[in-house]
Amino acid sequence: MKRFFLSTTMLIAGIAALGSASIAQDHDEWVAGGATGATPGPAGQYVPAPARSPAESVGPFRKLVIRGVTLIDGTGAPPRGPMDIVIEGNRITAVIQAGWPGLPMKAQREPRDADYELDATGMYALPGFVDTHVHAPAADKAPDMSYAYKLWLAHGVTTVRGVPLAPPDIAGSEKDRSAANQIAAPRIFNYQTLGAGWAGGAVDSPDKARAWVRWAATHNIDGIKFFNRPEETPAIIAAAIDEAHKNKMGTLAHLSQTGVANFNARDAGDAHLDTVTHFYGHHEALLRGATIQQFPLDYNYNNEQHRFGDIAEIWNEVYPPESPEWMDYLHHQKDNGVIFNPTFNIYAASRDLMRARNADWHNRYTTPQLWNYFQSTRDNHGSYFYDWTTENEFAWKRFYANFFKLMNDYKNIGGRVTVGTDSGFIFKTYGFAYVEELELFREAGFTPLEIVRSATMWSADELWRHKGVPAPVGVVRPGMLADLVIVKENPLANLKTLYGTGHWRLNPATNKQELVGGVSYTVKDGIVFDARKLLAEVADMVAAEKTRLGQPGAAPPNPGTGQ
Repeated sequence: MKRFFLSTTMLIAGIAALGSASIAQDHDEWVAGGATGATPGPAGQYVPAPARSPAESVGPFRKLVIRGVTLIDGTGAPPRGPMDIVIEGNRITAVIQAGWPGLPMKAQREPRDADYELDATGMYALPGFVDTHVHAPAADKAPDMSYAYKLWLAHGVTTVRGVPLAPPDIAGSEKDRSAANQIAAPRIFNYQTLGAGWAGGAVDSPDKARAWVRWAATHNIDGIKFFNRPEETPAIIAAAIDEAHKNKMGTLAHLSQTGVANFNARDAGDAHLDTVTHFYGHHEALLRGATIQQFPLDYNYNNEQHRFGDIAEIWNEVYPPESPEWMDYLHHQKDNGVIFNPTFNIYAASRDLMRARNADWHNRYTTPQLWNYFQSTRDNHGSYFYDWTTENEFAWKRFYANFFKLMNDYKNIGGRVTVGTDSGFIFKTYGFAYVEELELFREAGFTPLEIVRSATMWSADELWRHKGVPAPVGVVRPGMLADLVIVKENPLANLKTLYGTGHWRLNPATNKQELVGGVSYTVKDGIVFDARKLLAEVADMVAAEKTRLGQPGAAPPNPGTGQ
């Protein structure tokens, strides 16, 4: 029998003021603990990140020079090098050829007045990665928000869009602290749901929607996240989108099944929505011989097994790939300028639960609270694997084949596809999930250079375009902000080397496996972060939480992984 599930994105519980918690009444709300009893204390409490420590970063400098890298600049251009990258304060001021491949580089190259030089000979530099779909952990998942921040930075992510990151006051405060580099965190975009944070009552009309948007534009909110909830009628969403664009705010929608029958992704594109996130709404716009998915007769949306269980069954209800209807949908969305933000990774456990549950990083880098949250219960949002079978995974693999094809076809006709993760649910740990997302883009058919472009230039453009200004990050060139990822291995040859747990490779001289890869340095605003130190701090945090709670968390990985 067919089953269906909704989203892994959830509306984070509202907090009225920094450090205090209050639970809003909302059907997409989630709460801490449940049957796992992961964390004592109130649900929805967020602990802001501590101040940035000089132990994990250096800079910014009057002048910083990164020497001898091979540059992958984010535009889709092939690698070139060796190059010297000159940074003054938080801006790239020059990208200079440092020599020729295979020949010694000239000593004492200009500029020679740097305050700090980073010898990156033989390494690769890319623009800082952009994660366009994130949520920060509350106290039910981590001791403070730096847990996610440091894992993002340790994987090269220098910009994130919270949808939402946290309730409005906290998200706005963390956004400002990050912009001032007071905390070790990526730069933050603050998107909120309709009605969040204000005292104007329910948003129950187009005029109310416009009023909230105008309020949000003056309260440090960058954009709107729609859930397609029952109270978010098509007229209300359309009014909010229109008002958002007038106020230079972005718009993004997770088109949940409570409203998709009357407002699918094609409808959203016609209303000039900027971004469709996840897969919701795409397939419903491609239904063959029906206008509503065929739900089982005993379906109950509030049952997580139903809600998340078998949306994959829709794969056989839609027009086939490359059919006239399929291509017409894609061209229609491209004509409307809609961006697709697939978040492949967050549902990947549905097609291979064992792999997701046993990832190498869980034991050392997943907090016991987060690990407990991942376990299947009836009241942990997204923890829906009550009885996950071969048949479930079969359907999900078929679904992903269509989903991959839809995204790759959209890219191939000139549509924009960007990179987001939605970590913190369904066995996806912050930072590590970003690299998995890049690998899934590869499986979808994107070439390595196309993946980097989606993760950098295209994702950055998505976040800044509504402001009416060019993105200041996402490309390595003079004049851009100094956001970079520096790695020892060529990520185009093997994306797995970006994982914080590295990649195992046999050394032919010793006939033993050695761990290689991982990000070496992440540069944000001209500040150089040591990725290994950030990972070590997270590992210490996880170990301390296991001791404090008396909970082991994830089991150790198989022998030989070293994690």
